[in-house]
Amino acid sequence: MTHTVTEACIKCKYTDCVVVCRVDCFRDGRIFLNLEPDECFDCAVCIPECPVNAIYAEEDVPKDQRHMTKLNAELAKLPTWKSITKRKAALPEAEEWKDKTGKLSELIR
Repeated sequence: MTHTVTEACIKCKYTDCVVVCRVDCFRDGRIFLNLEPDECFDCAVCIPECPVNAIYAEEDVPKDQRHMTKLNAELAKLPTWKSITKRKAALPEAEEWKDKTGKLSELIR
């Protein structure tokens, strides 16, 4: 079991979650954070830290976001998606995008 970062993170990329992660399982993409499922051990401390409610325990991922569990695992294996452990500023457009849905087409791998 692991956690999943959903589409809500796309084009926001708040990093409040990474500073509380006990095992450094977050990966940093250009406009999205994801979780490395082989490292996440379900402590759940990241969930309340996300200001856009983008993180879910795998069993709680909304039906329309279940595709993101597999995508998190795929992206975490890409060499360009490096571990992130320190807070960074959110993306400049985060406020504009934080309440939007259906953002998967915006994802840059």
